[in-house]
Amino acid sequence: MISLAGVSKKFGNKWAVQPVDLTVPRGNILGLLGHNGAGKSTIIGMILGHVFPSTGRISVNGYDVRQHRCRALARVGAIFETPAFYNYLTGLTNLRIFCEYSAVPDPARLQAAIRFVNLDSCINDPVATYSHGMRQRLALAQALLPDPELLILDEPMNGLDPEGAYEMRNLILKLNHEWGLTILIASHGLHEVQQLCSTVAVLKQGRIIFDGQWHTSALENNLVRIEVVDQTGMEDGLIKAGLITCFTRPGHACLAAGRTSADVAEWLTQNAYRVRTLVNIENTLEDFYLQTVRANPPEHATRVDSAHLSGQSQ
Repeated sequence: MISLAGVSKKFGNKWAVQPVDLTVPRGNILGLLGHNGAGKSTIIGMILGHVFPSTGRISVNGYDVRQHRCRALARVGAIFETPAFYNYLTGLTNLRIFCEYSAVPDPARLQAAIRFVNLDSCINDPVATYSHGMRQRLALAQALLPDPELLILDEPMNGLDPEGAYEMRNLILKLNHEWGLTILIASHGLHEVQQLCSTVAVLKQGRIIFDGQWHTSALENNLVRIEVVDQTGMEDGLIKAGLITCFTRPGHACLAAGRTSADVAEWLTQNAYRVRTLVNIENTLEDFYLQTVRANPPEHATRVDSAHLSGQSQ
């Protein structure tokens, strides 16, 4: 559904995205993860044709986004950055206005989108009266108006309370499982992404440092929880001894290849640490993300041959 081949973006003298390759198969939900400034929004902007890449090719549904933007994006819906609405107008009027930018809204499609996001009872109220969660659902309804095959969501859970996040998560899963939509989600909410995505792409300083099924990779990274009476020097000692690769958070450690919790227990005992807890635990997406990022130290931006930039937008 989405293909990026050697795609990069340079603003002035700074590389926002270094050459990346990324594929989102039809029917998948892919989570795009990374710190602020990692390049997530720039990649989404390039996929949507808002930003021209400096190098590379982007295709959506088989069409080159730059050469055939209308065809590429004809069946794409998106919530990109902060949704903006006319507060003094009703939710229904807002949807009609935004839809008419590209085509006359189909009444049946409009009503179906409203029902799906559960806004039937308030769609004729001014948007100024909407809660943040209702605005997010209105934005989702807007994204569904073109009858999309691909849905791109930029921080769809941002600012939602637990109930609102739960409802939005269920709507996204229903769109994928029952409507068959391919979905790309950019988010900082690792807990939410964990419940939605088995496949993730992790960005760091404009580079993709992981792309694949995080569950499978997590199985290779045995995680243990370690609690001792006095942990002074414990973390550095375990890492220097080659037993632990890193601590993803206080007390959560990744075992080195071929090492077991019994090896850690033996080292702790030999070094006079009084152990309170030493157990294997399930690797969460947060643990996997932190380990992946910390295993890839900062690097200088990869140089892109200026010849590749000739004739392309900067």
